[in-house]
Amino acid sequence: MENLVRHTAELTGTELREIRALLDGAFDGDFADEDFEHALGGMHALVRNAGGDLVAHGSVVMRRVVHRGRALRTGYVEAVAVRAAARRRGLGGQVMARLEQVVAGAYALGALSASEEGAGLYLGRGWAVWPGEVGALTPYGPVRLPEEEGSTYVWAPPGGIRLDPAGRLDFDWRDGDVL
Repeated sequence: MENLVRHTAELTGTELREIRALLDGAFDGDFADEDFEHALGGMHALVRNAGGDLVAHGSVVMRRVVHRGRALRTGYVEAVAVRAAARRRGLGGQVMARLEQVVAGAYALGALSASEEGAGLYLGRGWAVWPGEVGALTPYGPVRLPEEEGSTYVWAPPGGIRLDPAGRLDFDWRDGDVL
């Protein structure tokens, strides 16, 4: 297996198409154009098998999260996926280990939104479900996102920020998120 970490700007068009195809397959076609857009602009962890085929991917992009009046530089994990035939072999953990290195080196906080299927991976790596309210800072003002509560996970790198669980997390707005 080959593990690579590369910025979106370093990926070729062919590699971006490989990533999109992997994500479309892993999410059974339920991976929208906005979802792919959200995964771009940051660092990508790529795992290739011995034959050179892409079998796992994840990315981390910068977002701002407002918490208790502070705008926190947050490494937001996106598009974590493993090809169906390669699952249950630790590849998701390899991807997350690389992304956590990026978060620890560049951000005050890590965050992600997880499906029920993916929750075990994140919990097993020390990520925690955010117990409080979650919102977005939209062009029309702050909006609470109750549908994101219970599926938003946070991770504080060693020496990172301590969050107040009674406080709300308001994420910067992106197309396709709200409205």
